Amino acid sequence: MSRFVQADRSQPFLLPPDLREWLPADDLAHFVLEAVERVPMDRFQVNVRNSGSEQYHPHMMLALLIYCYANGIFSSRRIERASYRDIGVRYITANCQPDHDTICKFRRENLAAISESFLQVLLLARELKLLRVGTVSVDGTKIDASASKHQGVRYDRAQVLREQLQAEITELLEQAETADADDGPDPQQLPKELKRREVLKSKLDAACARLEAQARARAEGERAEYERKVAAREQRKGRRKGKHIKPPKEQPEDSEQSNLTDPDSRLMRKNKHSEYRQGYNAQAAVDADGSQLVLSARVSQCASDRNELVATIEAIPCGLEQPERVLADNGYACGDEVAELESRAIEVLVATGKEGKQRPHDLRPPPAGPPPKEPKAEWLQEMQQKLEQPENKARYRLRQQTVEPVFGIVKEVLGFRRFLLRGVDKVNLEWQLVTLAYNCKRLHRLTLA
Repeated sequence: MSRFVQADRSQPFLLPPDLREWLPADDLAHFVLEAVERVPMDRFQVNVRNSGSEQYHPHMMLALLIYCYANGIFSSRRIERASYRDIGVRYITANCQPDHDTICKFRRENLAAISESFLQVLLLARELKLLRVGTVSVDGTKIDASASKHQGVRYDRAQVLREQLQAEITELLEQAETADADDGPDPQQLPKELKRREVLKSKLDAACARLEAQARARAEGERAEYERKVAAREQRKGRRKGKHIKPPKEQPEDSEQSNLTDPDSRLMRKNKHSEYRQGYNAQAAVDADGSQLVLSARVSQCASDRNELVATIEAIPCGLEQPERVLADNGYACGDEVAELESRAIEVLVATGKEGKQRPHDLRPPPAGPPPKEPKAEWLQEMQQKLEQPENKARYRLRQQTVEPVFGIVKEVLGFRRFLLRGVDKVNLEWQLVTLAYNCKRLHRLTLA
C-alpha cells in the first residue's frame, strides 16, 4: 500500500522565529539587501521633518523594488500583494506590508537613489573583479508606453474637434441655463455630458499647444542655417541665385501627432515588417568582456538609433572608466557620431549594412532585385575595410551575443514589455530600475558560479 506525506491544511503552525530558516542562504534577497546598503542616505527623498506617520526605511523600500522587479513583479499593487504571499519579499520587508500608494510614491520620487544604486552595483562588480569596462555593445529595443496609439490625434483633426466640442459645450450650457428653474437632484452640478466634453477639449487644447511649441522650437533651431543660406544666395548674381529659400515654418504640419494619454511617447515600430505601436526606444550599453552587465540605460523618444550612440555612451556613470571599444549595428551608422567617439580615443565598430539576413542554407529564397550598393561615404568605406579584418570580425561578433540576450532576458524572463509610468522622465526612471534589477540578478548569478 502506498504511503503519502500528510498535507493537513487545518493543522495550525507558526512561522519560524528567523525567516532565514525558510529562505536559502544563496537567495537573491540577501544579495539585494547588501547591495542597497551601499547607497548613501542623502540620495533618498525622505521626510526630514518627522511629521505624520512613521515612514518605512528607504533602504528597505529600494530593496523591495529591486527584488520584485528581478522576479517579474512590476505593479505596485502586485508588489503589495507579494508582501503577504512571498517569503523573500516578507524577509526583505521584515514582515511589513507597505501599501501600493507608498510603493508608487517612493518609486516616483527616488530617481537619484536608483541611479546611485545602479552605480554601486557596477562598482561592486568591479571590486569582485567581474567587470572591466573595455568593449561595450550598444543597442536599443522598442518597449510599449502606458498609452494606446488610438489616443493619438493629428494637428488638423484636433482643430476640427476643438471647434465641434466648443459648439457642443455652448449648446449644453444654454440647455443648462434654461433648466435652472427645474428641481433636480443637484442643481449646482454640471451635466456629465458637459463635463466630459470640457475634459476632452482641454486635452485637445494642450495637445495643440504642445505641437505648436515643438514647431516653434524646431523653427528656432533651423533659423541660423536659413539665414546662412539666404546670405549666401544674396552674394550670387542673376540666375545663379537659384530658387527662393523658404523660411522655417513656425506652425506644425497637419500630419504631426500628439498622444492624449502620454504626450512624450511616440509611434514606433521594430522594423518595416512590424506594426506601429505607441512606445519608447530603450537604449542600453552592455559589457561585452564577459559579465554582460548593463553599464548605461536611457530612454529615447526617437524611433531611429542613428543619433543615439554618443548619448548612450555618455550615460555610463562617471565612476566607471571610459570604454575602449564600442560595438553597434548599422542602425547607429552616423558619421558624426562615430567621429565624436573616435575623437575621445574610443574605437568604434559599426556595421555598414544589414547583417545576418541571408545564411548559406537559408530556407527562404534569396532577396529579389539588385545586390546592395557599396557605401559611398568615405568613413563607411574605411569602416567596411576595418570590419573585414579577422580580429575585428571576431570582436564585432560579440555584439550579437552580449547585448541582444539582455533584451531577451528583460522581456522573456522578467516579463517586462510595457512601461507602467508615463512621461519621458518617469519612463527613464523605470527603465533604470529594470536594468538595475537585471544587473543584481546577473551579478548574483556570477558570484555563485
